[in-house]
Amino acid sequence: MRRKITLVLLFSLFILMLSVQSVGAKSNQLVIPTFKITAVDEDNTVTISAVNFPTSDEFKVTMGAYGTLGIGGIVVDTQNSGTGSFSATYSIPNSLKGSSRIAIRLESPTSYYYSYNWFWNNSTSGSPGGSTTWGYPPNGAGTIPSTNVTNVTPEMDVTVKGTNFTTTDTYDVFIGKFGTKGVGGVKVATQDTDASGKFTETYTIPASLKTEGKLAIRFVSQNAGYYAYDWFVNTGAAVTPPSGAGYPPNGANSIPTFTITAVVKDDTVTIKGTNFTTNDTYKVTMGAFGTKGVGGVEVATENTDGTGAFTATYSIPNSLKGSSSIAIRLQSPSTGYYSYNWFNNSNYP
Repeated sequence: MRRKITLVLLFSLFILMLSVQSVGAKSNQLVIPTFKITAVDEDNTVTISAVNFPTSDEFKVTMGAYGTLGIGGIVVDTQNSGTGSFSATYSIPNSLKGSSRIAIRLESPTSYYYSYNWFWNNSTSGSPGGSTTWGYPPNGAGTIPSTNVTNVTPEMDVTVKGTNFTTTDTYDVFIGKFGTKGVGGVKVATQDTDASGKFTETYTIPASLKTEGKLAIRFVSQNAGYYAYDWFVNTGAAVTPPSGAGYPPNGANSIPTFTITAVVKDDTVTIKGTNFTTNDTYKVTMGAFGTKGVGGVEVATENTDGTGAFTATYSIPNSLKGSSSIAIRLQSPSTGYYSYNWFNNSNYP
């Protein structure tokens, strides 16, 4: 099992995915925009401090209800990233005044980099905002940490295999209730990574969560802002994930991921899939950017063999030709596993 980070998104996103996603690439530049909340003037302004943004880019600043990640929020400003590090103060829109917590998002309409966060709308709060959260960066930006839960001793411990983590880094490890993605969970350990970015480690389930049927686990870098999250079944009982959950059903351990390896503008996209459920059939859909491929145009079916790995090329449907960015999704109708990604609709590499 993964996580996501999305970046996510959750990418992966998080990872995320999400299932964890890799992203379409144009370069190997490693840019992970992050920002923290430094001050709040209740119902008036919020101040942020941003680092590692792409330079000289224009970002749209939006605010919305807590939990929306700022998506579809009210545009409150535009922000030039300058050298990639900046501090800025933005006005809280009238429609959000009185809210206890507010989401804030910075997203570039041209490069598609983004970062989001949230804050307490309270001038006196000792903790003005949430943990810095970043989207999986476009343009092939380097590392997407992913996780796989390899063993659970119910009510005792969980073993996680991490891959593709930032090297020689230190991650805080949190366990929380299912659905929280580990945000605000109990810190159970710190995890150091070596030059390989891989590790396998066992973590103790905190006493306050031992009776929970399902639990979330999260890894957050103390320095780089990278994160990954996952979940696992703590009781051993079969469970059905909620609709839309980007994780495998019944606590199973496989996390399908795929990368974009080539694009022919308005014609085809080629992907490389790994860790898919074996001997399974996936429906391949494409849709507008931001939809995660949900409800998209079905373009193919993909049959996996005993390895769960494959490379495949799919045609871009006529209705999406001319789009600047396109979402793609592979989902199994029988097992419920899925993975999604997106790509720039321009020739690559």
